[in-house]
Amino acid sequence: MVDAVVRTEKPATSRRTPAGGAPTAPHSAAEAAEPRINVAEVTDLLLGTWADTRREAREMIKDPAFWNIEGQTVAEQRERVLGQLRLIVDAGAAARSYPPEYGGLGNNGANIAGFEELVLADPSLQIKAGVQWGLFGSAILQLGTKKHHDKWLGDAASLALPGAFAMTETGHGSDVAAVGTTATYDAETEEFVIHTPFRGAWKDYLGNAALHGRAATVFAQLITGGVNYGVHCFFVPIRDESGAFLDGVGGEDDGVKGGLNGIDNGRLHFDHVRVPRENLLNRYGDVAPDGSYSSEIDSPGRRFFTMLGALVQGRVSLDGSATTASALALYIAVTYGNQRRQFDSGSGTSEVVLLDYGRHQRRLLPRLATAYAQAFAHDEFLKKFDGVFSGRSDTDAEREDLETLAAALKPLSTWNALDTIQEAREACGGSGFLAENRLVGLHHDLDVYTTFEGDNNVLLQLVGKRLLSDYGRQFKGKDTAALARYAVGQTAGKVFHNAGLRQLGQSVTDFGSTARSVELGLREEQQRELLTTRVHTMVADVAGRLRPASKLSPAEAAALFNENQSDLIEAARAHGELLQWEAFTDAIHRVSDDGTLQVLTWLRDLFGLSLIEKHLAWYLLSGRLSAQRAGAVSRYIGRLCTRLRPHAQDLVDGWGFAPEHVRAPIASGAEQERQDEARAYMAALAASGNAPVSEKSLKKK
Repeated sequence: MVDAVVRTEKPATSRRTPAGGAPTAPHSAAEAAEPRINVAEVTDLLLGTWADTRREAREMIKDPAFWNIEGQTVAEQRERVLGQLRLIVDAGAAARSYPPEYGGLGNNGANIAGFEELVLADPSLQIKAGVQWGLFGSAILQLGTKKHHDKWLGDAASLALPGAFAMTETGHGSDVAAVGTTATYDAETEEFVIHTPFRGAWKDYLGNAALHGRAATVFAQLITGGVNYGVHCFFVPIRDESGAFLDGVGGEDDGVKGGLNGIDNGRLHFDHVRVPRENLLNRYGDVAPDGSYSSEIDSPGRRFFTMLGALVQGRVSLDGSATTASALALYIAVTYGNQRRQFDSGSGTSEVVLLDYGRHQRRLLPRLATAYAQAFAHDEFLKKFDGVFSGRSDTDAEREDLETLAAALKPLSTWNALDTIQEAREACGGSGFLAENRLVGLHHDLDVYTTFEGDNNVLLQLVGKRLLSDYGRQFKGKDTAALARYAVGQTAGKVFHNAGLRQLGQSVTDFGSTARSVELGLREEQQRELLTTRVHTMVADVAGRLRPASKLSPAEAAALFNENQSDLIEAARAHGELLQWEAFTDAIHRVSDDGTLQVLTWLRDLFGLSLIEKHLAWYLLSGRLSAQRAGAVSRYIGRLCTRLRPHAQDLVDGWGFAPEHVRAPIASGAEQERQDEARAYMAALAASGNAPVSEKSLKKK
């Protein structure tokens, strides 16, 4: 039993808080005489639908050849990561989504699942693989047709053709529709002329552009017959076999970055570079030899979003890999916190294990609950992605839902990764700042995930617009009387105030205490009610404020939207949080083991109540919670943390990380050895009778 030698002889006053306080708090579920989770079942649950592929990828990256080496120069890191890509090809783990005839497995979900696990080896490797097979290669696969697949896809899969994905420009990042690069068709030569007419139109931040890429999939405004048909994608060779730029192509190295320095990010520009007409990736739009344009999608806007939607897998994978990185950081911090001791209790006992401190629990356990919620939401997200891209459920509605999910979940998980990694770093003190313990490096590398594949705030604005659109559909065709009845219902608070939650809030004393009332009154259905109502109310409020826009001038309407932009983004964020909570709840309903079900229910409650606590100002101002109950929510979160403390190690062990995946000395057992050595030394010294006398003891005489 862990730390049994320091257990007090005094009888415990409760199972969760033994007499003697923190120094004798149970460190495991066995010590607390409580139900334990079935770690293997939890691992299966967290690994999700493609658990076998994730295990296969994790087995592959146990090889030290895949691990990042701290302290390498940028040049050394770049060459190492390129070599690692070749190892992935040799292992048959590259491009699982490609059709078998081009070196893949035709399995979209497995492709993303395996790719995400690479973050455990080296985030630079993960992103470099994503550039090659998930962006460059997928642009050929998803936007091209069979002639393009036959010509280039096999070489992209085998790494014989390293490539860059040239979408982002120095002057335009998330606003892809406004890129400055042009592709003007010359009917006489049947060629497109690729050109960057000004400095801001240079393609920028492109992996493989600075050094390794020999071709690029370039997004440019397609112009033919004097008409701009919007952004399309073109295959453009950029270097010869020796690595020299081809005529008309130029570029620069982005140089040292804040992280991910194993990737050769760079800039590209084009000076009237000519490519054959056939180099237009023409799945969604084509140009005939005579210059006439055709597309099966008449609407320019829908065509543009369909093309971008075909590349949504980048956002899918960032959501999953950010969650895995958060889990790794939590594994390191919780394991260290279960072993590292600091300060005695003031009663002469041994120093206290960090995770026994209430504040330490508050720092880590709600974030652990969030990581679980993200993992379960991601698996649902990945299943929808696989359904669409496999063709099983490839409809306009399903694609729209997939894009909305991507725009809702990727911001939450990438923001949370930075928050979690930083808190884990601080929770490990100076040890967390050592590069060997990985937390600083993870933070540097994950930083740019918040702007990869679209700035997070821009993505959430897309979600908000979808929520407004869905909200508006409720009233399509309704008469004035129906709208008036709805408005009256809203102002009377019918959505919330007639619910059981409101009634529980008015009868706290019936349960004997506020804390008990919160525990009984904020369980699954009540959490759902609070979280759902917040989304609905926020969307309705923004919609109401934007309703006059239809009668305003375009400039006035834009100004009105801008006034409400922040609130709309907050509504979208609330929607993403609700999706995560629902996924967590669905997951625990699939649990068969009673102990696991109990502990995961506590963890889900911690996640739900932490969301409510985070937005307490809104709940108070909108009258959804009284001040008394709002305070009780925070106190009950503390109780949940205490309840979950003995299960913390089991819960991080549930991620299934092997030592080769963690590679942090402070989470290897070395800290426990140091603590045991120190305590054995002090015990022997005390027993020898040769220990020096404390100055304080002399003053007491």
